[in-house]
Amino acid sequence: MTMQIKKLGSLPSRTGRHLQRYSQGFRHVVGCIPYRIRKTDDSPQIHETSIDDLEVLLISSQKSPRMMFPKGGWELDEDIELAASRETLEEAGVIGSLEDKLGEWIFKSNSQDTFNMGSMFPLFVTEELDVWPEKDVRQRVWMMVNEARDVCAHSWMKDALEAFVCQFSPQQRVDENPRSILQIRATPNQQIMIENERESGDEVVDRCLIS
Repeated sequence: MTMQIKKLGSLPSRTGRHLQRYSQGFRHVVGCIPYRIRKTDDSPQIHETSIDDLEVLLISSQKSPRMMFPKGGWELDEDIELAASRETLEEAGVIGSLEDKLGEWIFKSNSQDTFNMGSMFPLFVTEELDVWPEKDVRQRVWMMVNEARDVCAHSWMKDALEAFVCQFSPQQRVDENPRSILQIRATPNQQIMIENERESGDEVVDRCLIS
């Protein structure tokens, strides 16, 4: 798949929603937490890595300096892994090894007034491109995990970051302060927990983790 992704680096970003995937009323969005390990070891082992060894890559919004992880629509002509890798290349200009999905989150887009189902993957970065489709409209910044926690604009992405961090340091858990949780049933077999939370900006009014 790496060669397939590299070929996309010379193409414009996909636009429009005529191929967009929807199910149960949700638009499907996929993205990645690109990361690298700050070690001299040429073959670092995940189980030996702490969060102090990690750097994650955030990008700016096209419309503002707000920072986030790369994400975008999952389209009908691609599987979810290709979509996540494609969006990360288009927006952040990096290629790497896609790892197991971190989870799925429901969030609302103010700009479209629709609910989205976001899936996030870790991506171990192996190559940074000098030229990529959205180079002229975004900034990309490597930062430590604690800094990313502070500057990431979207709460559902912060939750995905915590899920990622827990793979390295099990004691690093999401804040367990009491929250207002509303449970709804999306399908006969699926519970959705929605956290009532309002934020400023053009995205994320309510968010939830599908369990």
